[in-house]
Amino acid sequence: MARSIDYGNLMHRAMRGLIQEVLSRVAEEGLPGAHHFFITFDTMHPDVEIADWLSDRYPGEMTVVIQHWFDNLIVTDEGFSITLNFGNSPEPLYIPFDAIKTFVDPSVEFGLRFETQDGEDDGSEEDESDDAPMEEDAAEEPEEHRDAEVVSLDKFRK
Repeated sequence: MARSIDYGNLMHRAMRGLIQEVLSRVAEEGLPGAHHFFITFDTMHPDVEIADWLSDRYPGEMTVVIQHWFDNLIVTDEGFSITLNFGNSPEPLYIPFDAIKTFVDPSVEFGLRFETQDGEDDGSEEDESDDAPMEEDAAEEPEEHRDAEVVSLDKFRK
């Protein structure tokens, strides 16, 4: 029997469930209003399925945007598949929920960040400034691009 409650992993499971619920609703009903998502994921996760040229270009992590155009969004208990447009070239992707590092909806200033539980430091904070987010259609990006803020749950504790 465990000697303590593993709140970190319990919280991660709950947060991944939230992402699953949101994406399931979007798959059924489409994106409501101005909602859109920036999803950063580990491209080296063993269950991620992306084109070789994308994994070569983003050999650690990649950010995709679900906003103007996407197709074939299918959500399962383990992850989601989606087709996004990269420079007028539709590409299918499969992203397991365990590979997600951040999930942000800048339209409502909502964000989740998954911290590594095994103590490894992958240096992702330093790498984030090197790569701009991959847009599903760069031509349709709004001219006024607002930076998203990742909200820490500590902010709401009393």
